[in-house]
Amino acid sequence: MSDQNDHLHRLVDEGALSEFLSEHLGSKDELDIEHHDEGHSNEVLFFDWDGQGYALRRPPAGETPESAHNVLREHEVISSLAETSVPVPETVVACDDHSVIGSDFFVMKRLDGTVIHNDTGEPERFGTPAHRERIGSELVRTLATIHDVDYERVGLGEYGDPDAYLSKQVGLWTHQMEESFDRSGREVDALRAAAEWLDESIPEPADTTLVHGDYKLDNVMFGPGTPPEIVGVFDWEMSTLGDPLADVGYMLFNWTHGSEELSIPELFPPFTEKEGYPSQQELVRMYEDESGRAYRHDRFYRALAGFKLATALEAFYARYLDGETTDPMFPLLEDGVPELAARVQRIIDGEEPLE
Repeated sequence: MSDQNDHLHRLVDEGALSEFLSEHLGSKDELDIEHHDEGHSNEVLFFDWDGQGYALRRPPAGETPESAHNVLREHEVISSLAETSVPVPETVVACDDHSVIGSDFFVMKRLDGTVIHNDTGEPERFGTPAHRERIGSELVRTLATIHDVDYERVGLGEYGDPDAYLSKQVGLWTHQMEESFDRSGREVDALRAAAEWLDESIPEPADTTLVHGDYKLDNVMFGPGTPPEIVGVFDWEMSTLGDPLADVGYMLFNWTHGSEELSIPELFPPFTEKEGYPSQQELVRMYEDESGRAYRHDRFYRALAGFKLATALEAFYARYLDGETTDPMFPLLEDGVPELAARVQRIIDGEEPLE
Protein backbone atom coordinates (compact mmCIF):
# COMPACT_ATOMS: atom_id res chain seq x y z
CA MET A 1 0.00 0.00 0.00
CA SER A 2 1.37 3.42 -0.92
CA ASP A 3 2.09 6.12 1.67
CA GLN A 4 -0.77 8.14 0.16
CA ASN A 5 -3.29 5.31 0.59
CA ASP A 6 -2.00 4.56 4.08
CA HIS A 7 -2.47 8.21 5.04
CA LEU A 8 -5.98 8.23 3.59
CA HIS A 9 -6.94 5.20 5.68
CA ARG A 10 -5.66 6.97 8.79
CA LEU A 11 -8.04 9.83 8.03
CA VAL A 12 -11.27 8.02 7.25
CA ASP A 13 -13.13 4.74 7.71
CA GLU A 14 -14.81 4.60 4.31
CA GLY A 15 -17.43 2.09 5.39
CA ALA A 16 -18.53 4.07 8.45
CA LEU A 17 -18.49 7.33 6.51
CA SER A 18 -20.53 5.83 3.67
CA GLU A 19 -23.17 4.69 6.17
CA PHE A 20 -23.25 8.16 7.76
CA LEU A 21 -23.57 9.89 4.39
CA SER A 22 -26.35 7.55 3.31
CA GLU A 23 -28.35 8.74 6.31
CA HIS A 24 -27.88 12.40 5.41
CA LEU A 25 -27.51 12.48 1.61
CA GLY A 26 -29.47 9.43 0.51
CA SER A 27 -28.23 5.97 -0.39
CA LYS A 28 -25.38 5.37 -2.81
CA ASP A 29 -23.69 2.16 -3.92
CA GLU A 30 -20.02 3.14 -3.65
CA LEU A 31 -17.91 5.86 -2.01
CA ASP A 32 -14.73 6.91 -3.81
CA ILE A 33 -12.64 9.34 -1.74
CA GLU A 34 -9.71 11.44 -2.94
CA HIS A 35 -7.26 13.11 -0.55
CA HIS A 36 -6.56 16.77 -1.35
CA ASP A 37 -2.82 17.17 -0.73
CA GLU A 38 -2.33 20.92 -1.31
CA GLY A 39 -3.07 22.05 2.26
CA HIS A 40 -0.86 21.64 5.32
CA SER A 41 -3.32 22.09 8.22
CA ASN A 42 -6.81 20.60 8.37
CA GLU A 43 -7.31 17.73 5.97
CA VAL A 44 -9.64 17.90 2.96
CA LEU A 45 -11.17 14.83 1.32
CA PHE A 46 -13.12 15.04 -1.95
CA PHE A 47 -15.89 12.70 -3.02
CA ASP A 48 -18.90 12.61 -5.35
CA TRP A 49 -22.37 11.59 -4.25
CA ASP A 50 -25.09 11.15 -6.85
CA GLY A 51 -23.44 13.59 -9.26
CA GLN A 52 -22.70 16.30 -6.68
CA GLY A 53 -19.11 17.03 -5.60
CA TYR A 54 -18.43 17.38 -1.88
CA ALA A 55 -15.49 18.22 0.37
CA LEU A 56 -14.99 16.83 3.87
CA ARG A 57 -12.91 18.77 6.42
CA ARG A 58 -11.35 17.07 9.42
CA PRO A 59 -8.33 17.68 11.67
CA PRO A 60 -5.00 16.06 10.81
CA ALA A 61 -4.27 12.64 12.25
CA GLY A 62 -2.17 12.49 15.39
CA GLU A 63 -1.64 14.85 18.30
CA THR A 64 -2.43 18.51 17.56
CA PRO A 65 -2.43 21.72 19.64
CA GLU A 66 -5.56 21.91 21.79
CA SER A 67 -6.68 25.26 20.34
CA ALA A 68 -6.04 24.36 16.68
CA HIS A 69 -7.92 22.51 13.92
CA ASN A 70 -11.44 23.22 15.23
CA VAL A 71 -13.43 22.15 12.19
CA LEU A 72 -16.79 22.47 13.93
CA ARG A 73 -15.98 26.13 14.48
CA GLU A 74 -15.34 26.39 10.75
CA HIS A 75 -18.71 24.81 10.08
CA GLU A 76 -20.44 27.29 12.37
CA VAL A 77 -19.02 30.41 10.77
CA ILE A 78 -19.37 29.22 7.17
CA SER A 79 -23.00 28.25 7.79
CA SER A 80 -23.68 31.64 9.42
CA LEU A 81 -22.24 33.49 6.43
CA ALA A 82 -24.42 31.70 3.89
CA GLU A 83 -26.86 34.61 3.52
CA THR A 84 -24.21 37.35 3.45
CA SER A 85 -22.09 38.77 0.64
CA VAL A 86 -19.07 36.76 1.81
CA PRO A 87 -18.45 33.96 -0.73
CA VAL A 88 -18.41 30.63 1.12
CA PRO A 89 -19.23 27.03 0.22
CA GLU A 90 -22.63 25.60 1.12
CA THR A 91 -22.34 23.42 4.23
CA VAL A 92 -24.26 20.14 4.35
CA VAL A 93 -23.72 18.37 7.67
CA ALA A 94 -21.37 18.39 10.67
CA CYS A 95 -20.52 15.47 12.96
CA ASP A 96 -18.95 15.32 16.43
CA ASP A 97 -19.33 11.53 16.76
CA HIS A 98 -15.78 10.18 16.63
CA SER A 99 -17.01 6.65 16.01
CA VAL A 100 -17.57 7.61 12.35
CA ILE A 101 -14.07 8.61 11.21
CA GLY A 102 -12.21 9.16 14.50
CA SER A 103 -12.63 12.93 14.73
CA ASP A 104 -15.00 15.83 14.27
CA PHE A 105 -15.72 16.65 10.64
CA PHE A 106 -18.08 18.51 8.37
CA VAL A 107 -19.16 18.21 4.76
CA MET A 108 -19.70 21.04 2.29
CA LYS A 109 -20.49 21.23 -1.40
CA ARG A 110 -17.42 21.47 -3.61
CA LEU A 111 -16.94 24.71 -5.51
CA ASP A 112 -15.70 24.98 -9.09
CA GLY A 113 -12.65 27.15 -9.61
CA THR A 114 -8.94 27.62 -8.94
CA VAL A 115 -6.96 28.14 -5.75
CA ILE A 116 -3.75 29.98 -6.63
CA HIS A 117 -1.18 28.07 -4.64
CA ASN A 118 2.21 29.65 -4.07
CA ASP A 119 4.13 26.73 -5.57
CA THR A 120 2.00 26.44 -8.73
CA GLY A 121 1.63 30.14 -9.53
CA GLU A 122 -1.02 31.98 -11.46
CA PRO A 123 -3.22 30.11 -13.95
CA GLU A 124 -2.58 30.98 -17.58
CA ARG A 125 -5.94 32.72 -17.98
CA PHE A 126 -4.92 35.29 -15.35
CA GLY A 127 -1.53 36.07 -16.91
CA THR A 128 -2.14 39.70 -17.89
CA PRO A 129 -1.41 42.89 -15.93
CA ALA A 130 -5.12 43.74 -15.76
CA HIS A 131 -6.08 40.33 -14.38
CA ARG A 132 -3.19 40.40 -11.92
CA GLU A 133 -4.33 43.75 -10.58
CA ARG A 134 -7.84 42.32 -10.30
CA ILE A 135 -6.53 39.37 -8.23
CA GLY A 136 -5.17 41.82 -5.66
CA SER A 137 -8.26 44.03 -5.66
CA GLU A 138 -10.56 40.99 -5.32
CA LEU A 139 -8.51 39.74 -2.37
CA VAL A 140 -8.82 43.11 -0.63
CA ARG A 141 -12.48 43.65 -1.53
CA THR A 142 -13.43 40.26 -0.13
CA LEU A 143 -11.52 40.93 3.09
CA ALA A 144 -13.35 44.24 3.52
CA THR A 145 -16.62 42.37 2.94
CA ILE A 146 -15.76 39.94 5.74
CA HIS A 147 -15.01 42.85 8.05
CA ASP A 148 -18.30 44.49 7.10
CA VAL A 149 -20.46 41.53 8.22
CA ASP A 150 -23.07 42.37 10.86
CA TYR A 151 -21.97 39.49 13.05
CA GLU A 152 -24.79 40.01 15.54
CA ARG A 153 -27.42 39.76 12.80
CA VAL A 154 -26.03 36.50 11.37
CA GLY A 155 -25.88 34.85 14.79
CA LEU A 156 -22.18 35.25 15.55
CA GLY A 157 -22.53 37.68 18.44
CA GLU A 158 -21.17 35.04 20.83
CA TYR A 159 -18.60 33.69 18.37
CA GLY A 160 -15.70 35.20 20.26
CA ASP A 161 -14.79 37.60 23.04
CA PRO A 162 -13.28 40.66 21.36
CA ASP A 163 -12.13 42.23 24.64
CA ALA A 164 -8.33 42.33 24.67
CA TYR A 165 -8.28 40.37 21.40
CA LEU A 166 -4.70 41.28 20.53
CA SER A 167 -3.28 40.44 23.95
CA LYS A 168 -5.16 37.15 23.88
CA GLN A 169 -3.74 36.38 20.44
CA VAL A 170 -0.20 37.05 21.63
CA GLY A 171 -0.79 34.92 24.73
CA LEU A 172 -2.42 32.07 22.78
CA TRP A 173 0.35 31.85 20.20
CA THR A 174 3.07 32.23 22.82
CA HIS A 175 1.56 29.27 24.70
CA GLN A 176 1.45 27.27 21.45
CA MET A 177 5.08 28.23 20.78
CA GLU A 178 6.08 26.76 24.16
CA GLU A 179 4.12 23.57 23.46
CA SER A 180 5.75 23.26 20.05
CA PHE A 181 9.25 23.77 21.46
CA ASP A 182 8.55 21.08 24.05
CA ARG A 183 7.56 18.65 21.29
CA SER A 184 10.26 19.57 18.78
CA GLY A 185 12.97 19.60 21.44
CA ARG A 186 14.58 22.83 20.28
CA GLU A 187 14.50 26.61 20.78
CA VAL A 188 14.22 29.31 18.12
CA ASP A 189 15.59 32.39 19.86
CA ALA A 190 14.25 34.92 17.34
CA LEU A 191 10.74 33.51 17.76
CA ARG A 192 10.91 33.84 21.53
CA ALA A 193 12.23 37.40 21.19
CA ALA A 194 9.32 38.22 18.87
CA ALA A 195 6.84 36.95 21.48
CA GLU A 196 8.36 39.28 24.07
CA TRP A 197 8.28 42.30 21.74
CA LEU A 198 4.69 41.66 20.70
CA ASP A 199 3.60 41.41 24.33
CA GLU A 200 5.18 44.80 25.05
CA SER A 201 3.91 46.53 21.88
CA ILE A 202 0.17 45.80 21.70
CA PRO A 203 -1.69 48.79 20.17
CA GLU A 204 -5.25 49.89 20.72
CA PRO A 205 -7.44 47.90 18.29
CA ALA A 206 -9.03 49.61 15.30
CA ASP A 207 -12.50 48.26 16.12
CA THR A 208 -14.28 44.89 16.38
CA THR A 209 -15.32 42.84 13.36
CA LEU A 210 -15.48 39.24 12.28
CA VAL A 211 -11.86 38.28 11.52
CA HIS A 212 -10.78 35.32 9.39
CA GLY A 213 -7.45 34.72 11.13
CA ASP A 214 -5.67 33.05 8.19
CA TYR A 215 -6.53 35.30 5.27
CA LYS A 216 -4.17 34.93 2.29
CA LEU A 217 -4.19 34.27 -1.42
CA ASP A 218 -4.20 30.48 -1.25
CA ASN A 219 -7.16 30.40 1.13
CA VAL A 220 -9.55 31.79 -1.47
CA MET A 221 -10.88 30.29 -4.71
CA PHE A 222 -11.31 32.14 -7.99
CA GLY A 223 -14.07 31.10 -10.37
CA PRO A 224 -13.25 29.28 -13.63
CA GLY A 225 -13.64 32.32 -15.89
CA THR A 226 -12.15 35.77 -16.37
CA PRO A 227 -11.79 38.39 -15.09
CA PRO A 228 -10.73 36.92 -11.72
CA GLU A 229 -13.58 36.70 -9.21
CA ILE A 230 -13.40 35.14 -5.76
CA VAL A 231 -16.12 32.49 -5.35
CA GLY A 232 -15.07 31.00 -2.02
CA VAL A 233 -13.13 31.76 1.15
CA PHE A 234 -11.79 28.72 3.02
CA ASP A 235 -9.89 27.77 6.21
CA TRP A 236 -11.96 29.57 8.85
CA GLU A 237 -10.60 27.54 11.78
CA MET A 238 -8.92 30.59 13.38
CA SER A 239 -11.81 32.98 12.81
CA THR A 240 -13.30 34.93 15.71
CA LEU A 241 -14.38 38.45 16.67
CA GLY A 242 -11.50 40.86 16.97
CA ASP A 243 -9.32 43.52 15.38
CA PRO A 244 -9.67 43.58 11.57
CA LEU A 245 -6.17 45.01 11.10
CA ALA A 246 -4.77 41.67 12.25
CA ASP A 247 -6.24 40.18 9.04
CA VAL A 248 -4.72 42.99 6.98
CA GLY A 249 -1.28 42.41 8.48
CA TYR A 250 -1.56 38.69 7.83
CA MET A 251 -2.57 39.24 4.20
CA LEU A 252 0.37 41.62 3.71
CA PHE A 253 2.89 39.31 5.36
CA ASN A 254 1.87 36.50 3.03
CA TRP A 255 1.66 38.57 -0.17
CA THR A 256 5.27 38.85 -1.31
CA HIS A 257 8.80 38.94 0.04
CA GLY A 258 11.13 40.17 -2.66
CA SER A 259 13.46 37.61 -4.18
CA GLU A 260 15.12 36.28 -1.02
CA GLU A 261 15.60 32.54 -1.15
CA LEU A 262 13.97 30.58 1.66
CA SER A 263 14.08 26.90 2.57
CA ILE A 264 10.34 26.80 1.87
CA PRO A 265 9.80 28.97 -1.22
CA GLU A 266 6.18 27.84 -1.59
CA LEU A 267 5.27 29.75 1.58
CA PHE A 268 5.32 33.06 -0.28
CA PRO A 269 4.08 33.76 -3.81
CA PRO A 270 7.03 35.08 -5.87
CA PHE A 271 4.78 35.38 -8.93
CA THR A 272 3.15 38.44 -7.32
CA GLU A 273 6.26 40.39 -8.36
CA LYS A 274 5.12 40.19 -11.99
CA GLU A 275 3.77 43.24 -13.79
CA GLY A 276 0.28 44.16 -12.65
CA TYR A 277 0.22 42.65 -9.19
CA PRO A 278 -0.31 45.37 -6.54
CA SER A 279 2.46 46.11 -4.09
CA GLN A 280 1.87 45.74 -0.36
CA GLN A 281 1.43 49.51 -0.10
CA GLU A 282 -1.15 49.44 -2.90
CA LEU A 283 -3.04 46.68 -1.09
CA VAL A 284 -3.13 48.89 1.99
CA ARG A 285 -4.55 51.81 0.00
CA MET A 286 -7.16 49.51 -1.54
CA TYR A 287 -8.20 48.24 1.89
CA GLU A 288 -8.43 51.72 3.35
CA ASP A 289 -10.59 52.83 0.41
CA GLU A 290 -12.83 49.74 0.59
CA SER A 291 -13.27 49.70 4.36
CA GLY A 292 -12.95 53.35 5.36
CA ARG A 293 -10.54 52.12 8.04
CA ALA A 294 -6.95 53.36 8.43
CA TYR A 295 -4.19 50.75 8.58
CA ARG A 296 -1.82 51.70 11.39
CA HIS A 297 0.84 49.97 13.55
CA ASP A 298 2.09 47.99 10.57
CA ARG A 299 5.16 46.56 12.33
CA PHE A 300 3.01 45.04 15.06
CA TYR A 301 0.39 43.51 12.76
CA ARG A 302 2.87 42.03 10.29
CA ALA A 303 5.10 40.78 13.10
CA LEU A 304 2.08 39.15 14.75
CA ALA A 305 1.24 37.51 11.43
CA GLY A 306 4.75 36.13 11.02
CA PHE A 307 4.85 34.99 14.64
CA LYS A 308 1.57 33.08 14.20
CA LEU A 309 2.77 31.47 10.99
CA ALA A 310 6.19 30.48 12.36
CA THR A 311 4.61 29.07 15.53
CA ALA A 312 2.07 27.04 13.55
CA LEU A 313 4.87 25.70 11.36
CA GLU A 314 6.91 24.72 14.42
CA ALA A 315 3.92 22.64 15.53
CA PHE A 316 3.88 21.00 12.09
CA TYR A 317 7.63 20.33 12.40
CA ALA A 318 7.02 18.64 15.76
CA ARG A 319 4.34 16.44 14.15
CA TYR A 320 6.85 15.46 11.46
CA LEU A 321 9.49 14.55 14.08
CA ASP A 322 6.90 12.39 15.83
CA GLY A 323 6.16 10.54 12.59
CA GLU A 324 2.58 11.82 12.36
CA THR A 325 2.75 13.22 8.82
CA THR A 326 4.29 12.47 5.44
CA ASP A 327 3.90 16.02 4.13
CA PRO A 328 7.08 16.65 2.09
CA MET A 329 7.20 20.29 3.18
CA PHE A 330 7.55 19.54 6.89
CA PRO A 331 11.21 18.35 6.90
CA LEU A 332 12.14 21.75 5.42
CA LEU A 333 10.85 23.43 8.56
CA GLU A 334 14.06 22.57 10.41
CA ASP A 335 15.58 25.62 8.69
CA GLY A 336 12.36 27.23 7.51
CA VAL A 337 11.02 28.21 10.94
CA PRO A 338 14.24 29.96 12.06
CA GLU A 339 14.37 31.78 8.71
CA LEU A 340 10.79 32.90 9.15
CA ALA A 341 11.49 34.03 12.72
CA ALA A 342 14.45 36.05 11.45
CA ARG A 343 12.14 37.77 8.98
CA VAL A 344 9.78 38.65 11.83
CA GLN A 345 12.70 40.20 13.68
CA ARG A 346 13.57 42.30 10.62
CA ILE A 347 10.01 43.63 10.54
CA ILE A 348 10.22 44.47 14.25
CA ASP A 349 13.54 46.26 13.70
CA GLY A 350 12.11 48.27 10.82
CA GLU A 351 14.44 46.60 8.32
CA GLU A 352 11.61 45.22 6.19
CA PRO A 353 9.10 48.01 5.53
CA LEU A 354 6.06 47.59 3.32
CA GLU A 355 7.02 47.14 -0.33
